[in-house]
Amino acid sequence: MPRKRDQSSREHLLEACLAAFIRAGTLDLSLDTLAEAARTSKRMLIHYFGGRETLEEMAMARLEDRLRARFCAGAFPVGTPLRAVVTTLWEQMTAPQSRGVLLLSMDLTRRSWSGSERGKSFFEEQQRLWSEMLRDFLPDPVAVETLLQLFQGAALVYLVTGDRERGQRALDRLIGELSSERRAPGHLR
Repeated sequence: MPRKRDQSSREHLLEACLAAFIRAGTLDLSLDTLAEAARTSKRMLIHYFGGRETLEEMAMARLEDRLRARFCAGAFPVGTPLRAVVTTLWEQMTAPQSRGVLLLSMDLTRRSWSGSERGKSFFEEQQRLWSEMLRDFLPDPVAVETLLQLFQGAALVYLVTGDRERGQRALDRLIGELSSERRAPGHLR
């Protein structure tokens, strides 16, 4: 019986910490701040998660899983055009309530390029998983990588400028290129 309660408490704390990370738009929150947001103590966070890094990784993994679940192949009817999938992803990504999520993603990216091996490993795994999900709609791995990188760049521009349409235009151009009959298989012009 105590194990069930411990799991329930751990889940509650993880959810509260994830919400705090999203509100702040960064993983750089102190254990004191996280404990306050979760209405617990630092000691209990350490008890349930072993440390800050594990808590951060679990929170980001949960967030990524939720985002991908919304946009897995089953989320769209069979035969949904790639343009509709990409537009839906972009609209969701740039919705006002997604700002904290985008900022968290950029924070993780910053950690990766700043030399964090754990951050880099996590980032690479998330890239792999997102690419796998996108391949359900676009089988060409080169095109998937290009699309994923364009999404990431467009998200950065959106965060800096607030201009959603700029990213949508870039994505539309790429989708047009990918859909073009003049395109050579496996290559982008």
